[in-house]
Amino acid sequence: MAAFDTTRTSYGAPGFLGRAGAVFTAVHAGIASWNDGRSARKALGRLSDRQLEDIGLVRGDIELIAAGKHRR
Repeated sequence: MAAFDTTRTSYGAPGFLGRAGAVFTAVHAGIASWNDGRSARKALGRLSDRQLEDIGLVRGDIELIAAGKHRR
C-alpha cells in the first residue's frame, strides 16, 4: 500500500520551515561574507605602502581583495 504526504501543496516541495531555513542560511552567508571583507580591508589598511609592496600589492588593490575579485 502506498502512502502520500498530503500536508504539502506539491509533493516533494519544501515546506515553510525549509524555505525559512534557506532564507536564514542565505542571510547568514551574506553577513559572514561582508564581515570577511571588512576584516580584510581593516587588516590590509593598517599596512604601510612599503609593507603592501613587499607582498606585491598597492593600496588600490585592497578593495578588490576584500571583494574577492583580485586575480594575479
